[in-house]
Amino acid sequence: MIRPPAWLTLCLSTALAAVALAPVSATAAAEGPEQIVNGTFDTGTAPWWSTANTTLELDDGRLCADIPGETANPWDVIIGQNDIPLVKDETYEFSFFGVASPGRVAKALVQLPVDPWTQFLAVNPELSVSGNDYSYTFTAPVDLPNAQVAFQVGGSATPWRFCVDNVSLKGGAEPDVYTPDTGPRVRVNMVGYLPSGPKNATLVTEKTEAVAWKLERDGQTVAKGETVPRGVDASSGQNVHSIDFGSVEAAGTGYTLTADGETSRPFDIAAGLYDDLKTDALKFYYTQRSGIEILDDLRPGYGRPAGHLGAAPNQGDTQVPCQAGVCDYTLDVRGGWYDAGDHGKYVVNGGISVHQIMSTFERAKADGTHADGDLDIPESGNGVPDILDEARWEQEFLLSMQVPDGRPHAGMVHHKIHDAAWTGLPLLPHLDPQKRELHPVSTAATLNLAATAAQAARLFAPYDAAFAARNLAAAKKAWAAAKADPARYADPADGTGGGAYPDNDVTDEFYWAAAELYITTGDKEFRDFVLASPHHTADIWRDRGFDWGNTAQLGRLQLAAVPNALPDRARVRASVLEGADKYLAVQKASAYGLPYNPPDFDWGSNNLVLNNMVVMAVAHDISGEAKYREAVLEGMDYILGRNALNQSYVTGYGEVAAKNQHSRWYARQLNPDLPNPPKGTLSGGPNSAIQDPVAQAKLQGCKPQFCYLDDIESWSTNELTINWNSPLSWIASFLADPVPTGDVKVTYTNHGQWPDGFNTQITITNTGDEPIEGWTLKWSFLGGQQVRRHWNADLSQDGATVTAKNLEWNRVIKPGRSVTVGFIGADAPGPNPKPERFILNGTLAR
Repeated sequence: MIRPPAWLTLCLSTALAAVALAPVSATAAAEGPEQIVNGTFDTGTAPWWSTANTTLELDDGRLCADIPGETANPWDVIIGQNDIPLVKDETYEFSFFGVASPGRVAKALVQLPVDPWTQFLAVNPELSVSGNDYSYTFTAPVDLPNAQVAFQVGGSATPWRFCVDNVSLKGGAEPDVYTPDTGPRVRVNMVGYLPSGPKNATLVTEKTEAVAWKLERDGQTVAKGETVPRGVDASSGQNVHSIDFGSVEAAGTGYTLTADGETSRPFDIAAGLYDDLKTDALKFYYTQRSGIEILDDLRPGYGRPAGHLGAAPNQGDTQVPCQAGVCDYTLDVRGGWYDAGDHGKYVVNGGISVHQIMSTFERAKADGTHADGDLDIPESGNGVPDILDEARWEQEFLLSMQVPDGRPHAGMVHHKIHDAAWTGLPLLPHLDPQKRELHPVSTAATLNLAATAAQAARLFAPYDAAFAARNLAAAKKAWAAAKADPARYADPADGTGGGAYPDNDVTDEFYWAAAELYITTGDKEFRDFVLASPHHTADIWRDRGFDWGNTAQLGRLQLAAVPNALPDRARVRASVLEGADKYLAVQKASAYGLPYNPPDFDWGSNNLVLNNMVVMAVAHDISGEAKYREAVLEGMDYILGRNALNQSYVTGYGEVAAKNQHSRWYARQLNPDLPNPPKGTLSGGPNSAIQDPVAQAKLQGCKPQFCYLDDIESWSTNELTINWNSPLSWIASFLADPVPTGDVKVTYTNHGQWPDGFNTQITITNTGDEPIEGWTLKWSFLGGQQVRRHWNADLSQDGATVTAKNLEWNRVIKPGRSVTVGFIGADAPGPNPKPERFILNGTLAR
């Protein structure tokens, strides 16, 4: 994800604090002196100037220029005027008439004329062939005798013609106050609600007493009741009421909820609401791939050439050198996922992302919810679940970032690789001309590889034993290197061309890596490290959730959810329930159903909301208690529309949804020839710090839920990233996999274990009142174990998942009776714990 360099953060937080920016109608400002010289071009082109790659000319009284194609950045072609005086705290109207043939999006700026090019006004007018008038206002934060007006018109693959006229900059304008369009005051999950799940909405109203509500469909009232006043919600500053219509279970489309004279946007009540989101959230990763052509027939509208393979103008990721003085070798680090809306690839961000994607598969291996072919990617049909194929694309990249043997810091991992300097928007990956550089190794990055490679070793063992072994070797090597160099931290000032991702406490990464290595190997070294870590018994359930810089939670969740022999595992599992209860209490106190409610919202708050929901989802898996699943469902209401802004934060989901997330190639807002982000892309969401100029211009003093803009330039509130879609994928998969609990008990007993095999007996007991007539039982091994011989059932195996079907003579299990199945298994490296998730005829055995 993009993090601003330190100088930019400082500059924006001071110089731009007073800027107020919003498009307004093209009416004249109150009379003030004209600051632009020759804005009507009656006396030629002077004092206007242009970059050397275009020539200014007059055409029908307008200033025009032929803009060359094959430029990468907007600032590669500029037309401007210097020495514009600005007066501190004066509000100006900047206006012009603009034409483009063919139509294009340009940048219009009023800015500091030297580095750091502080922008006092930055807008992106969509120019047409017929031409339009444009007008904007801003308040100057400083006295400046020599500001610059600039039209940045580069970044196009093809030539075009630009004309401008009547350019004016006058003081005396009224400042514009940004007011978001929040639509109806009844806020709902615009995608919908599951028939058997909770159904809650929020009413924004000045009234303090309960008011009537009614639920309607097809003109008919389905249900009615009274709201519950909740007072002023701190996160939004609004007086709100709650509405609970959970008693309605009838499936249907086009429901609306009316209260206090307002009618909500429409929504559905339907089973399977999250099936598409599960798939779309995962499909996001294919179009984020680096080093491979994105095929348009697999993702219509998103096809593009391979990025960063060294084809001009790329310098490529196939032989990437280090920054000066860092190392004397190059690495082939092609592949992986672009981190966010830029072209950088970061190990600490990629680590948590690929972990959560693999964890999405690992928790539901026996359920069959992730299959070969379900994501429609190039690897579909290879016999491996697509979700693992997608994870492998990133995991191969992480492996490639490890320092080779015989080099300084061998076994450590480079923190990141990205462009030597920042590029602009829009810029497709294959057009990026910047030099690529490896940055120094870090302990955090090294431990991220240790953790993900240990996890990959067990998950890929049934499909590719060699790749699994390669991962395990890399994980152990990384662990040893990190222990030998435990405090090598990323430089927080290393933010040129990419985010710095500093982290000066990696004890949590050590804990996570040790947990994954212990689960995979069972080795005493890793068990003892886990047990001795202060994170093992501490309250790690932060109000603000976990993220790439806070990973102890990943270790705790894995130890609780994945079968292992940790001596105090019962306490670990209980601690996850405690964390879930903490977030559940926060949610119940929130009038918007938020399991996240700090006094100020963080960068990427939506991903933190989802990660708190992951804790509650794991608690449900452990305990089977419905309250945790219901809490996850209510948390999704916030993400999909039940929020102060009354909008969905997931592209393509809901009547009003984010669509202009910050990206260099999903950049339709800047170039109509490019697409918006693909369906299923999560926006970072409200961020109280509002670090980018556009957000600072419009959102000063915002209440936390209102600190958001669906604008491609608002990188601090509207970014997309791989580690924000990963918890969305996890949660959508969890909700799309509603395995009910059945009246059945499964007992799994290992009767013998020898160096390369084991003998197991499984007993299925019908604990219900009705006979089971025909049965299919599924479970999964931890890693590469295989069934060799079996009896009393028809057994088959796909990857780590085993399916046992009844024979004719034992197809009926009467109430209170049991059947027994047995098999001889071939062991695999590492432990062979008892499976803990058994699915019989589509229901979960407890």
